[in-house]
Amino acid sequence: MADSRDDARAPNLSDLTWPEAETLSRAGALLAVPVGSTEQHGPHLPLSTDTDIAVALCDWLARHRRGVVVAPPLAYGSSGEHDGFAGTLSIGQEALEHVLVELVRSATRAFAHVLLVSAHGGNADTVRRAVARLRGESRDVRAFMPSWDGEPHAGRAETALQLALAPHRVHEDRAEPGDTRPLKAIWPLLTTRGVRAVSANGVLGDPTGATAAEGRALLDRLTADLLRESAAWYPVPADADFAGRAPAEAGR
Repeated sequence: MADSRDDARAPNLSDLTWPEAETLSRAGALLAVPVGSTEQHGPHLPLSTDTDIAVALCDWLARHRRGVVVAPPLAYGSSGEHDGFAGTLSIGQEALEHVLVELVRSATRAFAHVLLVSAHGGNADTVRRAVARLRGESRDVRAFMPSWDGEPHAGRAETALQLALAPHRVHEDRAEPGDTRPLKAIWPLLTTRGVRAVSANGVLGDPTGATAAEGRALLDRLTADLLRESAAWYPVPADADFAGRAPAEAGR
């Protein structure tokens, strides 16, 4: 992910004044909305892990593509499968769909193009339904949901990603295996009784041995996927003028 612009702050909607936001929206800027969750990620990762990943992907996109503005993250999702673990805050599928639909309806009054970047697997079906409803209203919205092979929750991959993003927030000394069976073996119990029924510590997989280097390699792939998909959907107009709030200067 190394790049001459890596140290520049991404243009964040919350840093802008309304005239600055208007200038960018009129120039055709893309609004990227991180969608995550607040839910348990084992004894070693923060509750914000999914949101952290979504924010990191949106920030990277904004630093490497002209005309992207990052909205404040939606840090609550559909996390009912993690009930029983302290700190999990879930709003459920129906509420999440309603929030996403109303949020994008509001956003598209100014920003014609909205990208939802959702990094919590439990949000996936709801995000798809919301996008379908919104596109049925002729709103130009897409969703990007990063995925990877391997352990599904708080295992090696998510631990590596968090080590790459914020190593000081990972309690490596507390990392321990959870239920390491294949997902298909535990799926019936997982979907009816939740994660607690199959894993006392909330981990599905084995996070021990994860490294920041693995996380950076995975981030490289995910960000390349995001850049490619966003460019295929909405290429930056050749004549776009975002000088009203240059990406490398926003929020400084």
